Amino acid sequence: MKKILKSRELSSFLFLVILFLGVGIINPNFLTAGNIVACFNDSVVYIIISVGMAFAIFIGEIDVSVGANLGFTATVVASMLRDGQNWAVAFVTGIVIGALIGLFNGWGVAVMGVPSLIFTLGTNGVIRGLMYVYTGGAWVENLPAKFKQLYTIPLIGTLSISFTITAVLVVIVHFLLKRTKRGRYFIAVGDNAAGATLVGIPTTKTKVSAYVICGIFAAISGIVFSSRIGFVTATSGSGYEMKAVAACVLGGISLSGGVGSVIGAAIGAVIMASISRLLVFMELGSTYDNTITGILLITIVVVDSLLQRRKAEKNRRERLAARTASAVTSGKGGNE
Repeated sequence: MKKILKSRELSSFLFLVILFLGVGIINPNFLTAGNIVACFNDSVVYIIISVGMAFAIFIGEIDVSVGANLGFTATVVASMLRDGQNWAVAFVTGIVIGALIGLFNGWGVAVMGVPSLIFTLGTNGVIRGLMYVYTGGAWVENLPAKFKQLYTIPLIGTLSISFTITAVLVVIVHFLLKRTKRGRYFIAVGDNAAGATLVGIPTTKTKVSAYVICGIFAAISGIVFSSRIGFVTATSGSGYEMKAVAACVLGGISLSGGVGSVIGAAIGAVIMASISRLLVFMELGSTYDNTITGILLITIVVVDSLLQRRKAEKNRRERLAARTASAVTSGKGGNE
């Protein structure tokens, strides 16, 4: 129970509850089952892309190309479905594209040693350029009606089946990360890459795997995005990378790596997805969305940095105290 109470995920969940209650106090019309469920239904794309981003952050890196990955995958899959291609073939093609983008990023960061922010920023530019080349700047429209209905199929009341499947997926991924040997590699590498190598953990392979998983989740989010929106533009996915990072940080994942969980990332994603709806009930325009996202991101990053610094200072003092006590004990033994 103490462990649960101290968990970062609980803090994120409490923040979500307080946020909903706060808006409910401002506008009581918000606190209805329909609005609460809508916030969760609207968060599916954010949850999926944030869980993928969590893998990159777990290892102490970042991937700012996930938004472009989402957009490009959505463009390819949507155009294939529009042209009458088999759904399974289109979905597999999209996931393979995402995995290849992730593999490329993993190669650049883990193998070539390029800083992750710089390399993935370059990847982002390349993918955005490919999107314009592939579409000619035109929208991809006229998707099959059944495909567009996939996102909104209700399961329990108005709770969509897409959110339910996503929630189950998050729980499974969380279990694999926490309960399996290879799953714990990601946290170990992010906590101390040099130490992980010394104990036999394949650090480079783990980092590449993290980026491949990140790419796959970005691709899946692209497929879901195209189903939800019903069309894809040449700028689709723009800004989602910042939303994903903010969701992870809100969910208690440390940008320095080695701390956090995908459940926290999912809770953070629900918060990020709810901002636009909450602004409406607060009688503010949706134009404040990115501003609030940026403020939240800066605030929590600063707080996390201060906490990490405090933790490092505490550990340093404990080591110094232990060495002092050992020296005093040794001195007494010598005098005797």
